[in-house]
Amino acid sequence: MLDRLRHFIADVVSSETPENRSFDETGCKLAATALFVHIISLDGAPSDVEVRKLHELIETRFDLDPGTADKLIEAATLVEGEAVDLYHFTSVIMRALNDEDRLRIVEMMWELVYADGHVSEFEENVVWRAADLLAVSSRDRIELKHRVGKRSAAAGSPD
Repeated sequence: MLDRLRHFIADVVSSETPENRSFDETGCKLAATALFVHIISLDGAPSDVEVRKLHELIETRFDLDPGTADKLIEAATLVEGEAVDLYHFTSVIMRALNDEDRLRIVEMMWELVYADGHVSEFEENVVWRAADLLAVSSRDRIELKHRVGKRSAAAGSPD
């Protein structure tokens, strides 16, 4: 697994983009988690609430134990720090996931945006750009935003 992670990191930060590259589920989870790390880091250092929400989403939605989730988040943080744009991550996700699963990724991004109870225009812009790269329509992106926002308000966010 470590070799696959090293290979994926090298591919993500590489400037070349061969058409025939294939990524396994681990690569897709790493790419999605890197997007999530990017989202919670936009307004400075992630808050405790955002970090807890990230761990909760990774563990429940990716069906990972806490230790594995920690390792994935650590690797994603390294990869995210080296990336120059969102395309490296979204292209991996596009090749690996169907429409429904990509909608779930965008929904998870909104959950992270709402975790601290404040939606900045930077966070909203990054979700918009990532959703666009994931071929999620504006209508679906906005619908997901409203759905997550209502859930978040009902739950009394921040968590």
